[in-house]
Amino acid sequence: MQIHSHSFQNRQSIPPEFALGARDGKDGLGGNRNPHLAWEDVPEGTHSFALLCIDTDAPTDGALVADAATPIPVEHPRGDFVHWAIANIPAGVRGIAAGSCSDGLTVHGKPAGQDAGGARGLNDYTGWFAGDPAMAGQYHGYDGPYPPPHDLRVHRYFFRLFALDCAQLALPDTFTAGDVLRAMHGHVLAETAIHGTYSLNAASGQG
Repeated sequence: MQIHSHSFQNRQSIPPEFALGARDGKDGLGGNRNPHLAWEDVPEGTHSFALLCIDTDAPTDGALVADAATPIPVEHPRGDFVHWAIANIPAGVRGIAAGSCSDGLTVHGKPAGQDAGGARGLNDYTGWFAGDPAMAGQYHGYDGPYPPPHDLRVHRYFFRLFALDCAQLALPDTFTAGDVLRAMHGHVLAETAIHGTYSLNAASGQG
């Protein structure tokens, strides 16, 4: 199974059109459109797909993220930040059009619903904005990159697609990427991935 995108090249910079944050965007915001994705060479016996987008370079110290005056070192410990989770994408689907699932920031988060015919789960902006009354809410679906501008590391965003041998995963009505990973254990026929990079640090030449 293979995946590709017309919105960015594998291992190359993601355009600000598909990011939540942009140095030159209005009010510091990018287009927050979901990128185009398409896949082929699906294994026989596939009954559904799951898709996750995860930043694997998120800083683990919230206080350091909040301190914009102090650069975050490249060697600072990193963790995952989920930007998109979809489960139960029908087996006949072979792509997602750019901007079809997200086009601009939805304050307080997009509601539960469907992306590409599948159920969309919560992303990690739900927790990030929890303490901000102006932004707090349940952020379903895609919300793009917004790494700290003072982070010296260029972040990587992995779009991971899983072909599954079941049509429906056993998930709660409101689910996370962690729920998807647990539910699909033992059901994965194949996995493929593509990743793009993004940074709002001026020295990186991105964002």
